[in-house]
Amino acid sequence: MSATKAIAEDTTATFHGWASTGALPLKKFSYHPRPLGPKDVEVEISHCGICGSDVHTMTSGWGELSGPCITGHEIVGTVVAAGPESLRQVGDLVGIGAIVDACGECKDCKEGFDQLCKKSTFTYNATYNDGSDAKSYGGYADRVRVNSKYAHKIPSEISAAEAAPLLCAGITTYAPLKHFGAGPGKRVGVMGIGGLGHLAIQWAAAFKADEIVAISTSDNKREEAKKLGATKFVNSRNEEERKAARHSLDILLLTSNDKNTDWAELIDYVANHGTLVLLALPEIPTIAVPPTSLLLRHVSISGSLIGGWKITQEMLEFAAKTGVRPWIEKMPMSDANGAIKYMMEGRPRYRIVMETEAAARLQKH
Repeated sequence: MSATKAIAEDTTATFHGWASTGALPLKKFSYHPRPLGPKDVEVEISHCGICGSDVHTMTSGWGELSGPCITGHEIVGTVVAAGPESLRQVGDLVGIGAIVDACGECKDCKEGFDQLCKKSTFTYNATYNDGSDAKSYGGYADRVRVNSKYAHKIPSEISAAEAAPLLCAGITTYAPLKHFGAGPGKRVGVMGIGGLGHLAIQWAAAFKADEIVAISTSDNKREEAKKLGATKFVNSRNEEERKAARHSLDILLLTSNDKNTDWAELIDYVANHGTLVLLALPEIPTIAVPPTSLLLRHVSISGSLIGGWKITQEMLEFAAKTGVRPWIEKMPMSDANGAIKYMMEGRPRYRIVMETEAAARLQKH
């Protein structure tokens, strides 16, 4: 009978955070991190955004958790320790998104899609595929250790708090717009004006798309959408506005969906040869798409998952240059449960960023 393999951990260090065991509220939890490898960094966390993926995970909406899970993959902080082969130095302000490791050798990694690597490791609720069997923990915590390749240098033009949502909401919306050629000559639609959607509108404007259509189920974000850069607003419950937007969009980003999503209506917004891009993963396992709505007009449906390390760094530099910034509300991480509740009530405009005690010590940059 073989012995159980010991999970690699550094018992000389203890990190503290807020964890879920499959339901709310979160509870305080401490763990020993994996040993600091030669390419790794240890980051003292100052800020962490709250993403919808965190909620799906911590409430077991996407499946049961294997154990206590510290969520959070919109992480910003300062490097406090670095391995001898690290790409970052002690003192660097860095951001960590939804993946923290990949093989670097497979076809996807070499083509810049390392988030699709079979050996990639998500930032939380995952196990490292490097032979250590160490579990990954996220940013609702005081510190984290990751491969320095995935600790992105934050441009000096972007504040630490504003950088946090860019690491997930930012790259999730930037990557598909870049991939599908948003820019002059293209008409871009954004369905859902929230944490993802408000950044998608800004990216489309920065890419100089001919038309940017914000689509929502009510009028209460009409003026805000225009401030963000939308050239047109459609209330999907207004029959006249909805019909006027039929078959008009080359790219439509879907930033949220649920069991009541009307897929035929969504596809109806897309122009012939256009693409509907799914960015939000529903808790239901299947979607009902009428095939004639695709076949008769050469419409495509695509999915897009965050982005690899190279395009993420590109996105941060593009944001620094163009002024794209998330609209944020700050709350203390010491009240993580209160921040989660506020987010789940749909009240933020548009992203909650939690601050740790380290935020007060972080020099303005």
